[in-house]
Parts: sequence; structure tokens; C-alpha cells
Amino acid sequence: MSSESQEQTQQTARAASAVTEVIEVLWGRGREVATSPVSPSQLKVLFILEDEDGVNLRTVTERLGSTPPSVSRLCDRLEAVGFVNRTASPSSRRELRLWLTDEGRSFLHDLRGRREKELHTVIARMPPRKRAMLLEGLTAFQEAAAQAEDAGVRDSRTA
Repeated sequence: MSSESQEQTQQTARAASAVTEVIEVLWGRGREVATSPVSPSQLKVLFILEDEDGVNLRTVTERLGSTPPSVSRLCDRLEAVGFVNRTASPSSRRELRLWLTDEGRSFLHDLRGRREKELHTVIARMPPRKRAMLLEGLTAFQEAAAQAEDAGVRDSRTA
């Protein structure tokens, strides 16, 4: 990578970091009006279950990069508010499976709606050409992140 390309990559990373902070503020507004707010860690658990419903507790622990007792406490709280169910695995009584409840799915749906509304307000102020460029850039970013995640999964399996 040329020094000019490295500098552009650094500038882009700084800009993305700044935008992330703005998005966190906008998303926070969406969570503030939530009927059952959850912590960022609890929200990550809900996202994992949305993608992999019925996954075991060990897998959630690995995805979060946390410890089993911490994840168990997160799940206790999510179960208490009705967002998660835990059941014993049919293959092993010692293994717990986690399931997103209808209430948990509804919470995520409502949360995303509020977040998208906040983002829409800002994006609507952009000129159409810039919105199209943003969409193209975000799509490319998402694809690159997925590739990096896939590579990380492959790397961790070979380690």
C-alpha cells in the first residue's frame, strides 16, 4: 500500500470513528424511549440469538469474548425481562440452549425502527448523490467486515 493510500485509509478510519460516535448518540436516543432498555452487552446477546436462535451458552460466550459466569448473568437478566428462554439441550442436560422470545424479537424490531428513524432524519438532509455514495460505501464496508469476520473465524479454527 502506498503512503498516500495509507494516509487516505487512516483519514477514512478517523472519519468512520467520528461517524460511529454520532451514530451511537442517535442510537442512544432510540434506546432511551425503549419500554425495556437493555445494556449494550445484553443487546449483543439478543443480536446473536436473532441470528442463531437455539445456540448454546458456550457459543454465545465465545461470540462475546466473555466468560461463562458473565454471560450467564446477562442471560439471567434477559430472561427476567422476558426476552430470552433457556432450555436444556436434548443431547446433554448440562448444555443450555438460548432462545429469543417473541417479546425479545418485538423489542429488537421496535429498537431498529427507532434507530432507523433517527438515521433517516439525518440522511434525508444529504444531497441525493451523496446518499447514493454513502450507500455504496456502507455496502462495501459491510462486505469487507464480513470478509474480515470470516477470515477471523477460519484463523481461530486453525489456531
